[in-house]
Amino acid sequence: MRDETLFSGNQLASLLNALPDPAFILTRSGRYMSIFGGIDVRYYHDGSHLIGKTVRDVLTPDKAGWFLKEIETALAWRALHIVEYSLVQGDIKGLATSGPSYRLWFEGRIQALDFQVDGEDAVLWVASNITARKELEVQLRMLSEVDSLSGLLNRRKLMSVLEEHFDTFQRYATPMAMLIFDIDHFKRVNDEHGHLAGDVVIKTTAEVCQRELRTTDSPARLGGDEFVVLMPHTTCEQATPIAERLRQRIAETLQGLGRIGEAVTISGGLACFHAGDGSCEDVLKRGDDALYQAKRAGRNRIVPAS
Repeated sequence: MRDETLFSGNQLASLLNALPDPAFILTRSGRYMSIFGGIDVRYYHDGSHLIGKTVRDVLTPDKAGWFLKEIETALAWRALHIVEYSLVQGDIKGLATSGPSYRLWFEGRIQALDFQVDGEDAVLWVASNITARKELEVQLRMLSEVDSLSGLLNRRKLMSVLEEHFDTFQRYATPMAMLIFDIDHFKRVNDEHGHLAGDVVIKTTAEVCQRELRTTDSPARLGGDEFVVLMPHTTCEQATPIAERLRQRIAETLQGLGRIGEAVTISGGLACFHAGDGSCEDVLKRGDDALYQAKRAGRNRIVPAS
């Protein structure tokens, strides 16, 4: 075996500083002792000004506390600790009017060092910018969960959310109301004005749902001109005025489109979970039955399920 060192001290320093991602030496107290690498200027700025400061000097209290907790975890485990975290302008002190306004995502690979630095236990924290990957994940999730025409939840995501609420109802008897409705005379809109006009009616209906419903409600497009609104922590009695207001607002907005939306209204059924329900499909069936009762009764109304 060769005894001589492969690289000189200067060469090792050059190798470390050539790392594309920044590598921080952080002590248990959160002090930045050294910074290497980070030469990929597409993602990183010069961090040399951090040396000697602590995470509490640089970050807001909540974010600094999170970093200190992860350092403690890595020191306790003595094994590679991998975390994902984000930073926005407001997380970093002194960046009120500068720096990126969008959220940046990082993967932190944290390894406890087997020697102390300036009398403290320390870790090597390598930060890799994964913002592009996170944005792609969001786009893929949107494609799998959101209806492309309406911008509301799609059928697949709706059923997933409905099942979650059903599980909560079974465990804690937490109420949930569900409105299922469709657009009256939608076929006539398509026949007389074309499918592009039908798309406008669908989009406009979705926009009213997003504008008029509470932030806790989950509107979805079940398919065609049929929509569902999930209202968690809401009894049918509490949901009735919400559903009626939505019916009125949709009709007013659609009729404001001119000839396309002339006399276009919605009919719906309002249902809640019952103690005897065996699955979330039971509430869907009751709501669907009530919807058809609304149709038979003359349309443009909300009928509570029996």
